[in-house]
Amino acid sequence: MKQVFKRPKSLADVPFHFCPGCHHGIIHRLVAECIDRFGLRERTIGVASVGCSVFLYDYFAVDVLEAPHGRAAAVATGVKRARPDDFIFTYQGDGDLAAIGTAEIIHAANRGERITVVFVNNAVFGMTGGQMAPTTLLGQQTTTTPFGRDESLSGYPIRMAEIMAQLTGTCYVARCAVDTPKNLMRAKKSLQKAFEAQVENRGFGFVEFLSACPTNWKMTPQQATAHVTEVMVPYYPLGVFKEDENPN
Repeated sequence: MKQVFKRPKSLADVPFHFCPGCHHGIIHRLVAECIDRFGLRERTIGVASVGCSVFLYDYFAVDVLEAPHGRAAAVATGVKRARPDDFIFTYQGDGDLAAIGTAEIIHAANRGERITVVFVNNAVFGMTGGQMAPTTLLGQQTTTTPFGRDESLSGYPIRMAEIMAQLTGTCYVARCAVDTPKNLMRAKKSLQKAFEAQVENRGFGFVEFLSACPTNWKMTPQQATAHVTEVMVPYYPLGVFKEDENPN
């Protein structure tokens, strides 16, 4: 019988440590499939952030650097400038990219650095205990907002894709989800577009993934996936926010 579905070569054959129902595993596969599609495995360097992405080097059969919390975009900038012929991507969560790393991601994008950013938004600090993140939704309960996020105290959830799309240096910006087969296929296409922006040396690519966090949301995997569809997507609309062939 012909095998029609197999592990991407760029994804290591190891058990995943992520919680049941977490979408990181699906997103990992999409990234690995893109690396294989463009034949980049021998010249790819990933930059992992602190958080649930911290063990990126265990899962990808490529070189991976570990950046200090929030500094993945800055580290990736240095690596790309030192090795301009290599493919450089970051893999970051919302607690990392949209909180302590806001300055780094904004300025790397504004400079039009030739890197690709994979941003996983599960609206909470996942690994460190479930605290409120910049992307936590209004009314959402976390360990630091037990009565729900209150805009009068904590402001409003940040829409990072929309911010990235306003910067002149960005080439491709999209927000995706993997909650349904249809959205997964759209996410795959968006990630390919972001990869192409760097492969063709056109500029900075940014793809935001809405992701489930059943453990910190205190939901079953099924409930968490439904929460992405029914609650997250209305506030964080999916789509392509910028596609510029020649941003600079």
